Amino acid sequence: MKRIYQFVFVLNFLALNTFAQENLAYKNTNLTTEQRVNDLVSRMTIEEKISQLMDSSPAIERLGVPEYNWWNESLHGVARAGYATVFPQSISIASSWDRQLILDVANVISNEARAKHHEYLRRGQHGMYQGLTFWSPNVNIFRDPRWGRGHETYGEDPYLTSQLGLNYVNGLQGTDEKYFKVIATAKHYAVHSGPEPSRHLFNAETSDIDLYETYLPAFRTLVKEGHVYSVMGAYNRFRGESASSSPFLFNILRNDWGFKGYIVSDCGAVTDIWKYHKITNDAATASALAVKTGLDLECGSSYKSLKEALDRKLLTEADIDITIKRLFTARFKLGMFDPEEIVPYAQIPYSVNNNSAHDYLARVASQKSIVLLKNQNNTLPLSKKIKTVAVIGPNANDVQSLWGNYSGIPSNPITVLKGIQNKLEPYAKVVYAKGTDLAKGVPEMKVIPSICLQNENGSQGLKAEYFDNKEWEGKPIFTRIDDNVDFDWDINTPDPRMKMGNYSVKWTGYIVAPKTGLYNISEWSKPFMTIEIETGKTSGGKNNHHPRIRPQKMELEAGKKYKIVVKYQNTYGDAIAQLLWAEPQEDVLKQAVQVANEADTVVLVLGLNERLEGEEMKVEADGFEGGDRTSLNLPSNQEELMKAIVATGKPVILVLINGSALSINWANDNVPAILTAGYPGQQGGNAIADVLFGDYNPAGRLPVTYYKSVDQLPAFENYDMKGRTYRYFDKKPLYPFGFGLSYTKFKYSNLQIPANINPEKDFEVSVDITNIGDRDGDEVAELYLKDEKATTPRPIVQLEGFERVNLKKGESKTVRFKLTPRQLSLINKKGQRVVEPGWFTISVGGKQPDGSEDIQKGRFNITGKTVLLEK
Repeated sequence: MKRIYQFVFVLNFLALNTFAQENLAYKNTNLTTEQRVNDLVSRMTIEEKISQLMDSSPAIERLGVPEYNWWNESLHGVARAGYATVFPQSISIASSWDRQLILDVANVISNEARAKHHEYLRRGQHGMYQGLTFWSPNVNIFRDPRWGRGHETYGEDPYLTSQLGLNYVNGLQGTDEKYFKVIATAKHYAVHSGPEPSRHLFNAETSDIDLYETYLPAFRTLVKEGHVYSVMGAYNRFRGESASSSPFLFNILRNDWGFKGYIVSDCGAVTDIWKYHKITNDAATASALAVKTGLDLECGSSYKSLKEALDRKLLTEADIDITIKRLFTARFKLGMFDPEEIVPYAQIPYSVNNNSAHDYLARVASQKSIVLLKNQNNTLPLSKKIKTVAVIGPNANDVQSLWGNYSGIPSNPITVLKGIQNKLEPYAKVVYAKGTDLAKGVPEMKVIPSICLQNENGSQGLKAEYFDNKEWEGKPIFTRIDDNVDFDWDINTPDPRMKMGNYSVKWTGYIVAPKTGLYNISEWSKPFMTIEIETGKTSGGKNNHHPRIRPQKMELEAGKKYKIVVKYQNTYGDAIAQLLWAEPQEDVLKQAVQVANEADTVVLVLGLNERLEGEEMKVEADGFEGGDRTSLNLPSNQEELMKAIVATGKPVILVLINGSALSINWANDNVPAILTAGYPGQQGGNAIADVLFGDYNPAGRLPVTYYKSVDQLPAFENYDMKGRTYRYFDKKPLYPFGFGLSYTKFKYSNLQIPANINPEKDFEVSVDITNIGDRDGDEVAELYLKDEKATTPRPIVQLEGFERVNLKKGESKTVRFKLTPRQLSLINKKGQRVVEPGWFTISVGGKQPDGSEDIQKGRFNITGKTVLLEK
């Protein structure tokens, strides 16, 4: 009887506890968000509050607060969360100069993000890359082409970056008055663009003019016009203060611009405050400084010391309450504490993910992002009646070269080779040769074939042990022979008995090389793998957040068995495990020349990929350092291949796959047709083929300057804008910012500028555009201003308007631009933002003003007193 009473007591206690939770004020959807947040936070202990201030926030079960991980990525598609639609990388889609395209793409990304999140919840998952708070877009200014992360940005111009970033944020965050679709994050605030190897130590210095006219405008636009709800601080210092705890920068953000959201640190940046910047002495003082300054969320673990900081009276609980209320306001606005049936975005079905409509949009985005740099004697488009096409180069058939940093995984990526095959076969013969590696010391990696792997019994394949824990502990739940290590489990697991984020696999056996020589052995994994070979050498490693191929060189003797142990650990979805190698090379250059000689035309696919340029990475190749570049040239082995192919005398079209500017001077002088596709996304190969064979008329424009040499640039570490970007570059570039050719021609006429302009009001400029060629096509109209009477240094010209329009052959359209007083303003010698009396030259055309007839120019005056604006 006593046990019955105890059982009834427990049931009553659970029922009362459940009833109490259900009747908590924060559960009441009729209250305001502020009332609900205040109620919830008031019920938390100080330890619970601190636990919620880091990116991995545990559940508070007694209050019904679920676990949440704030770290999610969506730079050009939902990343690291299984199969997703992969659009062109940010710098690539910036070449489209198409606001509506950016909005459409961001809307698709947020649809997939919502669908994935709710599918994860249905599976009981709350881990990394499974949430709704996305750390994109990157709106840093790509001030120097040497910066390895520049391809994550929208280019070198503040206005273009502002406009594209604004539409990206609008597409992510949605239009509902009550709920966010997802939350976007403007990063990295502020004055951050390399060098990568010293980013944890570096102190950036700029003038007020450069700060307010170059580095801050995009952030301001995203905050004031886009109402972005999250901002990420940078690693570096600015003017001696950590960008993640800068009273100066945070005051601009919150007080000058009225930012209402939360600020998150880049990962490990709070540790940098004391460990590398030496601003404070330990984690407690660094964390207290960050919280009191206004950093709400830490990606890292230094905030665990906040209890110590409280005990040392370095801050108060009231300081912590400010930060936690901002974070829970975000979670409430995402609908995380409301029934799914009243959250409109929670109804998006999982079936939207990676669907055919999204795949088609990826192709359109790639088409619109391609820039035609040269087309001598109308070499392009090619005829489809061609008999044999040779597709040559290290990027011709490399799936990894399609995307770039922070990428998702496409289910059906189309390489350039595949795209051309899709376009021509079986009516034409398409032949292929790699020709060379991406760079010397950066070989092409392939999955090790099954016949080169043996288990203890001498049969083919490796012994595989699958564990239902992350540490290969205890008895495996099953053992089998796997032919090789080449798995993509997406957001599933190898077996239903395993739980995502909590399993591991170990493969053991022998590797047997088919020929003697130097092999590169590596892994490609998410989250991570290690490889141990009996020589004692190890490749791979913990790469949870930035999976990359890291080849380890070793001599292998043909036929000899080398013991190998491969260990994979899963801590979140998007599970990939691949064991790779690069075999000793034959004379691939000679093979490429032979293939070229067989063809009528050669499509030469060169450039870069994320193995060469990226975030704080190790690269052993000439011209690259720490993720950055020390040269703007193509890798020397690619230059050698290009010259050998051109020497065959065959017609050559150069296709560049690249995330940053290349000094292709020799190609410009010797190759008749050149285009750049950037990192074009999952449909890149089809889109490139569409342009090459005339099914799409290119209209992309460069979002960066292509310099002739790194020698044309100031020192990389110098953040002064003088001599950088088209706005301050006074030399002749290889290809200017805003440049791009078409298969048709356009004429500009009838530029209309108001006779009287009030410097305190918006005004409109218009121009007529006519397609005078013989093909339909898009045109990008670019409007530039030149301040002719400024009292402080001003840009040579500055972009202040652009519109992408479609025109049938013979068709005319009027394009209208709205200009604001802020676009006429400058930072004066007193550090004020003003519109001064003076006069401006205005130029409108399909490129920068250069004196040619197809540019429409006019002038307007600003008279009267100086107008003071918000800085």
